[in-house]
Amino acid sequence: MSVELEGNILVTGANRGIGLELIKQLAVKMGGEAHIYACCREPEGPGAEALREVATKCPGKITIIKLDVADEDSMSTAARTVSEKIAAGGLNLLINNAAINKPASPAPLSATTKKDMMDVYETNVVGPFVLAKVLLPLLQRAAEKDSSAKDNGNKMSCRRAAIINLSTMVSSIEKCPETFSTAQMYPYRTSKAALNMLTRCQALDFKNHNILVAAIHPGWVRTEMGGAEVR
Repeated sequence: MSVELEGNILVTGANRGIGLELIKQLAVKMGGEAHIYACCREPEGPGAEALREVATKCPGKITIIKLDVADEDSMSTAARTVSEKIAAGGLNLLINNAAINKPASPAPLSATTKKDMMDVYETNVVGPFVLAKVLLPLLQRAAEKDSSAKDNGNKMSCRRAAIINLSTMVSSIEKCPETFSTAQMYPYRTSKAALNMLTRCQALDFKNHNILVAAIHPGWVRTEMGGAEVR
């Protein structure tokens, strides 16, 4: 069953891969009052050309926002920009999609440096942590609105106020023996495992505000990060 999306939606890492496809799919399902804030590091750069094309095809529905999830000042500035645009509307859905993988797969221990570990952790874990923190007032604003009718009485849902963190099966400690040989990826695996714990903590903490928090594994996707072959 097709569901028409409403409210304000923010997606990070929106200029390529899964993020770009999310923007395309969300735009198709948007209701008249819905709006997408598509975030990326260089909105005017060549890497965001495809995103700009999508925004052009959906006039008035998509706003491209400059956002670097490895830069706290950038996240604060983006939060202020979004807050000014949505006014009293609140933020209904935050999708933390932006992530990096260093060094290139299969990323064995011998090729991985301390800087790789820190860079990946800062983007994949600290970024979603800080962004949720600075956007929390906007999420609370949306959660406080009376939406019982459209949510069938459910106090928490993606149509009301929610954070979705994109995780991965390779972050699973239990399944590590099944996947480790094909791609060791120490920084990526450990950062996404930490993101899972962050999600769990936020889910318990933000439940008090009726904000849903969940992590999803989208499956393997043929992207620049995902590579050309299924792992």
